[in-house]
Amino acid sequence: MDKKAELKIDGETYYLPVVEGTEQERGLDISKLRAESGCITLDIGYKNTGSTKSDITFINGEEGILRYRGYSIEELCEKSNFIEVAYLLIYGELPTKEQYDEFENDIRRHTIIHEDLKHYYDAYPQRAHPMGVLASMVSSLSLYYPESLDPNPPEDQIDRHIRRLIAKITTIAAQSYKNSMGHPMMYPDNKLNYAENFLHMMFALPTENYEVNPTLARALDMLLILHADHEQNCSASTVRMVGSSQANIYATISAGISALWGPLHGGANQAVIEMLEKIKEDGGDSKKWIEKAKDKDDPFRLMGFGHRVYKNFDPRAKIIKSECDKVLAELNVNEPILEIAKELEEHALSDDYFAEKKLYPNVDFYSGIMYKAMGIPTEMFTVLFAIGRLPGWIAQWKEMREGKEPINRPRQIYTGYNERSYNPIDKRS
Repeated sequence: MDKKAELKIDGETYYLPVVEGTEQERGLDISKLRAESGCITLDIGYKNTGSTKSDITFINGEEGILRYRGYSIEELCEKSNFIEVAYLLIYGELPTKEQYDEFENDIRRHTIIHEDLKHYYDAYPQRAHPMGVLASMVSSLSLYYPESLDPNPPEDQIDRHIRRLIAKITTIAAQSYKNSMGHPMMYPDNKLNYAENFLHMMFALPTENYEVNPTLARALDMLLILHADHEQNCSASTVRMVGSSQANIYATISAGISALWGPLHGGANQAVIEMLEKIKEDGGDSKKWIEKAKDKDDPFRLMGFGHRVYKNFDPRAKIIKSECDKVLAELNVNEPILEIAKELEEHALSDDYFAEKKLYPNVDFYSGIMYKAMGIPTEMFTVLFAIGRLPGWIAQWKEMREGKEPINRPRQIYTGYNERSYNPIDKRS
């Protein structure tokens, strides 16, 4: 017999079906509550609301578990690569050799952007934030592929849009950086793999021979895997909500990019570096700032520590810390803020205050440090996050579409004025 929860309102009893997921997560189905009782639930910020059922990503924040389609993030980072993980997230299973080769080849041959799009960059201020440029340029792709406006396209057309997006986002992102520097555009080199090609487009110059460092390329590939999806977060939920209106895939992904831009979401690793710069300017005394973070009357907060979901160590942080150590050793960088970061990490991990509150360094702390060491400009950190998150957004959009989910339309509890009469302007006091 199906389990039901009982809810009593004004003496009336209503029965809410109990829904259970494959990992024994339980929820109450309230989809008929308003029709039957006239009541809605109020959950500001959707912290306790399941907006959908999903097969894509499983998170257990208490135990520090993250899995894509059932595969642990640890195993995927060790054995897979970003393109294979993208296929897994979007299509539900790991590809065969033939499927992988076709997917990767399609992405390689779609990396070039239309020459007209290059002129768009000239219209932006040179110091325009690259996330704003990225959101705008991705949305503009719909103008060059008008067939994307069809709300019911054939599957092969959807696949072409998906592969175009994954291919072109790196070219668009790298060119936004080149434009900000006043450098000529570097066309993609499709002999290189995904991460190598992005580094080539970012850092190569026509007058120089640029060799991609394989350690950095592997580190970037791993970072993209770690960011590839994270369940129903702010940007993924934005993608599903915008997509539910049958907006085209390019506009839908652009909305996700805009949501990710916020400092409380994708901008967190940028905030880590800005915090470290602030500590350096103050003299670099990491102990002083640790004490400030512990003082409840001090507004300062350590960026990159703790997580809204993970109540233990962020599993992505464990992986990235090891890779971060390799990158720093390989590059042998002498950067004061990286030394400050190491000191903050050591102090926090040995301090009972942080252990009791489970404020461990998270993925944003280490990714910011790695990007800085790799020479990625701070304003590009969130762009890298968006590139990594793209397969997850596409998977969420595709799942919402294939599930024929209705247009999203949350309710509210109205707290404004009751009905009142209009007074002409000359009679208002």
